[in-house]
Amino acid sequence: MAHDLNTEALAYHRAPRPGKLEVLPIKPFHTQKDLSLAYSPGVAAACREIAADPATANVYTGKANLVGVVSNGTAVLGLGNIGALAGKPVMEGKGCLFKHFADVDAYDIDLDVQDPDELIKVVRALEPTFGGINLEDIKAPECFYIEQKLIELMNIPVFHDDQHGTAIISGAALVNACEITGKKLTDIKVVVVGAGAAGIACSKFYTLLGVPTENIFMFDSRGLIYKGRAGLNPYKEEFAQDTDCGDLAACIRGADLFLGLSKKGLLSQDMVRTMAKDPVIFAMANPDPEITFEDARAARPDAIIGTGRSDYPNQINNVSGFPYIFRGALDVHATRINEEMKLAAAHALAQLAHEPVPAEVLEAYGLQKAPEFGKDYILPMPLDPRILTTMTPAVAQAAMESGVATTPIEDLAAYAASLESRVRASVARAEEATQSYLR
Repeated sequence: MAHDLNTEALAYHRAPRPGKLEVLPIKPFHTQKDLSLAYSPGVAAACREIAADPATANVYTGKANLVGVVSNGTAVLGLGNIGALAGKPVMEGKGCLFKHFADVDAYDIDLDVQDPDELIKVVRALEPTFGGINLEDIKAPECFYIEQKLIELMNIPVFHDDQHGTAIISGAALVNACEITGKKLTDIKVVVVGAGAAGIACSKFYTLLGVPTENIFMFDSRGLIYKGRAGLNPYKEEFAQDTDCGDLAACIRGADLFLGLSKKGLLSQDMVRTMAKDPVIFAMANPDPEITFEDARAARPDAIIGTGRSDYPNQINNVSGFPYIFRGALDVHATRINEEMKLAAAHALAQLAHEPVPAEVLEAYGLQKAPEFGKDYILPMPLDPRILTTMTPAVAQAAMESGVATTPIEDLAAYAASLESRVRASVARAEEATQSYLR
């Protein structure tokens, strides 16, 4: 089956033309007059306007709807440090997701750069081109430094999805899991296995939601992170326990949440049995989780279980976040994606899970019966189109309220309604282009 999938995937990427993206003009380009407007001499009018007022670049160019997907290929999901060129198919795929789900144009910038400061210098120089930067598949701990410096240096949103995408989606799931089980975020004990970009970002985000830092027990490949342990970087030290509390089996006892961002088979059924009442298990190692859904459910029928897989309930998938977060940020011309916007995204997603699931979502997933809010439905499904019209306005509103929006939206209800038709039209155009190649 894996061989068949690989064969199909290679054919998909190879034909009818290589890759997954192309550039298409969106203005008429048929006559001599069109040529004179699009290029010389007419283009000079737009250039002069932008030179006089740089903000008008958002009016006369595609900058405000263009995101750079930047990677050096040092931490490609499931593949490791394969380099920028080998990682390019992933970045092109990211561009497809941006366009399909939120009509955000995205171009992959695959950099053969290892030094963090050199990468920062290159990306900063790209600011005139893009309305936002999505950092992707850059290894920890360098990714933390790179993102923070670029946020400080650039006047457009910079967002490392490997960190914050997982944090926001799993954070929404955690909010709902606590509501279902009657637990308070301020009281829960959390065990995190995997202290890379996603593990540390998730832990940081959980503290924003209310989880005390001292309640988070974080493990890396060498074991529990605790104060005085040799070789800790500053990002891990933030979650260091006061003392060595033991191995995973010891620390998982009485835990309310297990967050796995590590490797297959790491969490045993015996460990799960020692967790607190109504435990939450987010086993997100890819493609095989730390414990299978079946084994976790057999060990603890009362558990809430989420994975990164689409064939089980409660899929925690970054595509439920980043396209809509950028859409909202771009539409108000935000200077950054801040914590208020991330929290707004998580709470909007969590709230949507309370709403009845529409027929089009059931059809997309081949379901006969609509899931209802509860242990096996704590998150909207990633293909739910309502995420666009709920999360995106929430992010835009948070940007305006927190002072990072430079072009506020007056009528958010009208804005939400316009998003649906916009994305539907974008998908239709893409489908038409695809069919023309197939013909």
